Amino acid sequence: MIKKIITSTIFKLLIAVVIGIVTGLYVNESFMNIVVTARYILGQLIFFMVPLIILAFISSSIAKMGSGASKMLGWSLILAYTSSIGAALMAMVLGYTLLPLLTIETVTEAINKLPDLIFELSIPPVVTVMTALVLAILIGLSAVWTKSVHIVKILNEFQKMVLVLINKILIPILPLFIAVNFCALSYEGAITLQLPVFINVMGIVLIAHFVWLVVLYTIAAIVTRKNPLEVVKYYAPPYFTAVGTMSSAATLPVSIKAAKRSKILNDKTIDFSIPLFSNIHLCGSILTEVFFVMTVSKIFYGTFPELSTMILFIVLLGVFAIGAPGVPGGTVIASLGIVTSVLGFDETGTALLLTIFALQDSFGTACNVVGDGALTMIMTKVTPSKNSNLENQE
Repeated sequence: MIKKIITSTIFKLLIAVVIGIVTGLYVNESFMNIVVTARYILGQLIFFMVPLIILAFISSSIAKMGSGASKMLGWSLILAYTSSIGAALMAMVLGYTLLPLLTIETVTEAINKLPDLIFELSIPPVVTVMTALVLAILIGLSAVWTKSVHIVKILNEFQKMVLVLINKILIPILPLFIAVNFCALSYEGAITLQLPVFINVMGIVLIAHFVWLVVLYTIAAIVTRKNPLEVVKYYAPPYFTAVGTMSSAATLPVSIKAAKRSKILNDKTIDFSIPLFSNIHLCGSILTEVFFVMTVSKIFYGTFPELSTMILFIVLLGVFAIGAPGVPGGTVIASLGIVTSVLGFDETGTALLLTIFALQDSFGTACNVVGDGALTMIMTKVTPSKNSNLENQE
């Protein structure tokens, strides 16, 4: 039993987090040169593989769906947008209700600056995440419409190749990537200095994440008439991986592996939905951003945005989130245009928003990832399958 715990993915991820934080508190600049270089190289490798994963899994999954592919894509977009908007509206209500009761102070202290890289090893992805997503959808749909048997076989083989790369390379290096990320955050002071200033706000947001996940899985249970615990109980590794990497895209291989352990999800739905939702379903990140923009507005401008302004912001934010990259800070970066144009934030307000969002981005990402499981449950009603995943049990 003890050996099983020690060798589990969760234990490795937690150890990586602890080692990273403790190390960052005591190391010198010379050591941090190595840390930031390792983080850069590992990040380059991981994010190089992300478009390949998306292209391999989504294109192959759509091609295997046949005539149901267009229907699946439409339902996925509707579910992702509805979930994100629902989470944002809940955050808005919490903001108007709870923020007036809190005393929020501005962060004034400067954090330590990370040292420069020892050297750079640039490994740019073959295509961007969004290009891979669009390309995968178009290739899959064209294979369906032309009934190209040979292309479907090629896509299946490509998916198997990428799966080997995930198991042999990506998953083994994730704990190290998480450790160096938390070491950098700890050295900067982002964990020990800035977090206490916003502890109340971040605590509310974290609780709200779990509330929304309960809502999603409850809806999934009602729609499918199946026990959601048969899905969510496998999502601890993806949750902690997302906390460490701060990226839905980087967590993708762990998410797929977890979903395939469930008895009530089928492989066809998983291979399509999980990679797609990791890029378009950002309910936790949107919930966080809405609550934080209200906080920043109160701090710098002395008031909350008008209700009509917030609703407009949320509707547009849901659209921007679908196109946001599944990388650290992707949601807030993609939405900076409407933050400044709709909410009227200046450079100071935008800078603070980026800072506090970065402090908890990992938990918003974790909410996104676990929420993908609930939407995948719902998607099983669109692509029913008699095949269970008992063979995938570990």
